[in-house]
Amino acid sequence: MGTTVRCVVTAKGVDGKSFIAKDQQIAMGPLGIFDFWATDQMPASIEGHNILDGKPTRLEPSTNGTLFRFFEIPPVQTNLSTEEANQKAADAFAAAGATHCRVDTNRNPMMHTTKSIDYVVVLKGEVTLLLDKDEVNLKPFDAIVQRGTNHYWINKGKEPALLMGVLVDAKEI
Repeated sequence: MGTTVRCVVTAKGVDGKSFIAKDQQIAMGPLGIFDFWATDQMPASIEGHNILDGKPTRLEPSTNGTLFRFFEIPPVQTNLSTEEANQKAADAFAAAGATHCRVDTNRNPMMHTTKSIDYVVVLKGEVTLLLDKDEVNLKPFDAIVQRGTNHYWINKGKEPALLMGVLVDAKEI
């Protein structure tokens, strides 16, 4: 996969007719994330704008908000020392403004949690969803409902895996 993904956004004109409002390439941000659209209220406004325009990638949706994204999981780097893996993870989460999401990294330095319910679908490749107590292997078109739990996606293959997610702000338990 390249470094950009196409995003087409529709709209309705004053005459009530639909049209293409945007047709643009979205660049990959920190943590392999391609953010397409975000909202910051519920219910979302159909007439609203993308609150991400001109803003850096973020890991979590805003309060009462949503995020629509692709994310790419590169093959695991087995040649890194523990110290190098920890530093790489710290740098990646800092670049996304999400150091607070790293709450328990005992199983893997990339483990993290978000205050959201995430609806995720594997599109390409295979990944392992690593949780605090469990792990599950996933293949294309497997769907995951990630409910604010500590996790990390591991790609044991040779090619990047591609996943699609819709993140919805949620209340913590």
